[in-house]
This record gives sequence, structure tokens and C-alpha cells, in this order.
Amino acid sequence: MSAKPKTTEAAPAAEPIAGKTIEVTAPAITADAPKAAAEAMGATQASVKQGMEKAMKTAEEFVAFSQGNVEALMKSGQIWVTGVQDLSKHVAAAAQASMEEGLSTFKAMTSVKSLKEAFDLQAAFARNALEKTVSESSKLTDASFKLTEQALAPITARVTVAVEKFSKTA
Repeated sequence: MSAKPKTTEAAPAAEPIAGKTIEVTAPAITADAPKAAAEAMGATQASVKQGMEKAMKTAEEFVAFSQGNVEALMKSGQIWVTGVQDLSKHVAAAAQASMEEGLSTFKAMTSVKSLKEAFDLQAAFARNALEKTVSESSKLTDASFKLTEQALAPITARVTVAVEKFSKTA
């Protein structure tokens, strides 16, 4: 008995699935197929190019926006440092004036002729010191609030820009 070589048969054009027949046909290849493929490829390339251009534009806008944020932080820091230096100079000047007034009072105390004069001089010094302390602390508080507002202005402006920019895109 000689064995006969097995041959494979082509799949039938119609296959029954769950009692239904589905017709399977191969797409026809025509002379226009290369042209259609080239058109489809061109459309795909145009779509990808458009998407990449949009992504690049978005990335550039993001970089520019981030740069604006960094610049606002730098400006805010500069305002803060300058303001703190000015406040420190003011505090140092007030302390210097207070020390000079204390020395002046001490010198005056060394030349008093009566106990009443010493008490009056001490009471005047204490009253003046208290008034200056209240006045200077009020000035310092006002200057601190003003400095804070000035230092936060660039950051507040960037937040406003961000809200406007992102509310349009949302």
C-alpha cells in the first residue's frame, strides 16, 4: 500500500456559523489600488503632521506660560527682598533713635537735683518710648501689609492669566 500525499483543499467560500451562512469574499485588487493606497497614506501623513503641529504649538505655549510663571516668581522675590531690606533699615533706624533717646535721658538723670525731677524725667521717657513703640509698630505693620501686597502682585497676575487661559480651553 502506498501512501498517497495529502493535499490541502481551499476553504469554502461560505461557512455555516450557528446555522447561518456568511459569505466571505476577498477584496478585488484593481489597477486603482496603488493610487487609493497612496491617497490614504497621504491623508494619514497630513493628519499626523497636523497633530504634531498642534502638539508642538501646545508645548510651545506651555513653555511660554511656565516661563511667565518663573518670571513672576523671580519678580515677586526681588520685591520681597528689597522690601524686607527697607523694613530692616527702618527698624534699625528706630532702634538707633530709641537708644539715643535712652542715652540722652540717662545723661539728664545724672544731673537732676531732686527726686521729683528724676521721676518726671523717667515718666516722660517711658511715655515717649511707649508712644514711639506703638507708632513704629503701626508703621511697621502697615509697611509689611503693603510689601506683601506688592510681592504677591506678580503672582496674582499670573493666576489671573492662568484662569483666563484655562477657562477658555475648558
